Amino acid sequence: MRILVTGGAGFIGSHFVHGLDAADVTVLDKLTYAGSRANLDGARHTFVHGDVCDARLLSEVVPGHDVVVNFAAESHVDRSIVEAAEFVRTNVLGTQTLLQACLEAGVAKVVQVSTDEVYGTIESGSWAEDAPPAPRSPYAASKASADLIALSYATTYGLDVSITRCGNNYGPRQYPEKIIPLFVTRLLRGATVPLYGDGGNVRDWIHVQDHCAGIRLVMEKGWPGEVYHIAGTAELSNLELTGLLLEACGRGWDLVEYVEDRKGHDRRYSLDDTKLRALGYRPEITFEQGLKDTVRWYAEHRGWWTA
Repeated sequence: MRILVTGGAGFIGSHFVHGLDAADVTVLDKLTYAGSRANLDGARHTFVHGDVCDARLLSEVVPGHDVVVNFAAESHVDRSIVEAAEFVRTNVLGTQTLLQACLEAGVAKVVQVSTDEVYGTIESGSWAEDAPPAPRSPYAASKASADLIALSYATTYGLDVSITRCGNNYGPRQYPEKIIPLFVTRLLRGATVPLYGDGGNVRDWIHVQDHCAGIRLVMEKGWPGEVYHIAGTAELSNLELTGLLLEACGRGWDLVEYVEDRKGHDRRYSLDDTKLRALGYRPEITFEQGLKDTVRWYAEHRGWWTA
């Protein structure tokens, strides 16, 4: 089986590639600030430096692959608030350009990797896959738009494309702009950490390896035109998470700096993953163990995040 992984040099994409040892893997990545070929060290793959918005390049790279898994995306909400255009370009136009290339090349299976943020915010309970999108940030809106385009290719053209939506990821090699690596790297230096608002925003956390296991399952068994949730293993407020990170890094609350809340900050996310569990999915890494291992990784690889 030949698999093309777009955005495969990023945090989640590279972990996915490392789990595909038995496959013939091509990685296409633009190598923006959050992507690095070093993330792929030790993984069997062929690397292509390029952009999912480049239709000519895709016409050369996509043919011959049986499966395409699309991780290529701008993904940081704060950056999308400051500069939304690049998010629309990569996440919307890039997805459509890639889907068209897959259609023309006769790719047998496409998996579009998305996010729980497309739903907006939920006070209680959990979203099922048929919940309507209600994005509240440019990032979330760009991912919701990409999902709708993917579903349209399934309906209109019969392209076998499935969508996965996941909660907040954590683990080794995550770029230090997201809360866990940002806080860990700052705390390890003895620096203060910025906590938005009252710290009451709630997220559902999943280890990146469990996320990738869910994507592989959808790649193998997912139905065309279907959305699958990959839920986390720990629902925590940012205040609760901060406490755990302080404890793991041996620091105190004196290093926490409360800052003005982010614009349009969603209060809570939560996914119902019943559909994926019916296919056999079970997360394997507890948050307690995963967080411990993640903090240890950053402590032992200071050169990775101080370079």
